[in-house]
Amino acid sequence: MSSAPRSPTPRPRRMKKDESFLGKLGGTLARKRRAREVSDLQEEGKNAINSPMSPALADVHPEDTQLEENEERTMIDPTSKEDPKFKELVKVLLDWINDMLVEERIIVKQLEEDLYDGQVLQKLLEKLAGCKLNVAEVTQSEIGQKQKLQTVLEAVHDLLRPRGWALRWSVDSIHGKNLVAILHLLVSLAMHFRAPIRLPEHVTVQVVVVRKREGLLHSSHISEELTTTTEMMMGRFERDAFDTLFDHAPDKLSVVKKSLITFVNKHLNKLNLEVTELETQFADGVYLVLLMGLLEDYFVPLHHFYLTPESFDQKVHNVSFAFELMLDGGLKKPKARPEDVVNLDLKSTLRVLYNLFTKYKNVE
Repeated sequence: MSSAPRSPTPRPRRMKKDESFLGKLGGTLARKRRAREVSDLQEEGKNAINSPMSPALADVHPEDTQLEENEERTMIDPTSKEDPKFKELVKVLLDWINDMLVEERIIVKQLEEDLYDGQVLQKLLEKLAGCKLNVAEVTQSEIGQKQKLQTVLEAVHDLLRPRGWALRWSVDSIHGKNLVAILHLLVSLAMHFRAPIRLPEHVTVQVVVVRKREGLLHSSHISEELTTTTEMMMGRFERDAFDTLFDHAPDKLSVVKKSLITFVNKHLNKLNLEVTELETQFADGVYLVLLMGLLEDYFVPLHHFYLTPESFDQKVHNVSFAFELMLDGGLKKPKARPEDVVNLDLKSTLRVLYNLFTKYKNVE
């Protein structure tokens, strides 16, 4: 009896297996090629930005290379960000904003990340100017944020433009997290409202400017001056003998200091007080108030000033009060700000004391 023929065991089609393998291999190669192209594009952008003029590699994010035709983007060179004076400027402005907005329970940690949407700038301007802006409190959309920024910056411009401030920022630059533009804005606000802070002078950064033309990225480097001198930024452009002394004859500074120390001690010794350091011992305003009383021969009631000031505001109050006494004594308004004296600015302190010396040097 013949057995029934077996049905052949089905074999998988080799062609399908090979096609599946090649398909997977081809997909993998295609993905690797696309990844390599993206990597090459990013590297091309970095190379375009990093010109031989720059001593360090610019910190460029991938999105910074994806520019539209004729679009321009700026960024601070990383070496400038490491400059101690630049770091000090950023820290001073951060601390100032946080001090101003402490009642709002707002804490700013990064200027470009926390100020771009206009929310913090709105609160800061309202606090500084004592006004209320007609804007939405919270805006999530880009359009809403830019509308708020437009309103805030128009209010800023109304304040600053009559005083001749150069407006070196825009809605797009602030919203685009342009740190240079944000710093220009904050420095102008701090100077206009006579903020009780001491900004570092002569802060300059190197800025990388990238523009896309005909499909290629072109870069250039420019120097951007963020601060000059306090006098220049405050609009007091006239130079005096102390500017010349500090700039051209620092060797004579010790002679001037000794003369002023001799002058003030001649009078303060009557109260068993003595000055050895001009920079620090007049910073709280107490000696200035007492000195004015001695020079004008009257007793200053203790309830008019803080004999042992603890806070910055109390020290500013004392120096401001001393300035009022100087005006009452027929002196011109001091060129220095009370905040500068409190912040241990030697040039400001010398100016104040020299004015006293000029008028009262013959007083016994």
